[in-house]
Amino acid sequence: MVEEILDELRERMDKSIEALRRDFNRVRTGRAVPSLLDGVKVSCYGTSMPINQVATVTAPESRLLLIQPWDLSIMGDIERAILKSELGLTPMNDGKIIRISIPMLTEERRKELVKLVRKMSEEAKISIRNARRDANDMLKELKKESEISEDEFYRRQDEVQKITDERVEKIDEVTAAKERDVMEV
Repeated sequence: MVEEILDELRERMDKSIEALRRDFNRVRTGRAVPSLLDGVKVSCYGTSMPINQVATVTAPESRLLLIQPWDLSIMGDIERAILKSELGLTPMNDGKIIRISIPMLTEERRKELVKLVRKMSEEAKISIRNARRDANDMLKELKKESEISEDEFYRRQDEVQKITDERVEKIDEVTAAKERDVMEV
């Protein structure tokens, strides 16, 4: 039972870290990466769909994204979705392909993005701490029902804290790497 609690704890914490990485992919750095448009939803065919389900997104150069729709009739829909997104990108349509030139980031914008990255990081740490609290609550419940001894309870609590510290350290590493990426000119 105790091992199940620890396995669930590890799984929840790892999911939080993966979610943070996905969120970081949507933070614009200054280089063109297809994952930059992952959060953009296109309204077409009577529904809202992710851009990668209606077009091929590639980055042939470090400052250029190419979007090639599978159906040319939805090019206007894709352009509108990109313009409505909070990415601050301007698409150029030539009838077959949409080109997006990624402008250089200003120093001020880079600092704002670092603040955003830190905020996302803190939200992930909160999620990690919530998972730790839930695991500790389950351990307390087992101790209360006399399913584990008091010594075992404290040993497992230390183990939960060790797992938490490892995951928080991993978040700090991922955050530092993203901050370096954002500040890189």
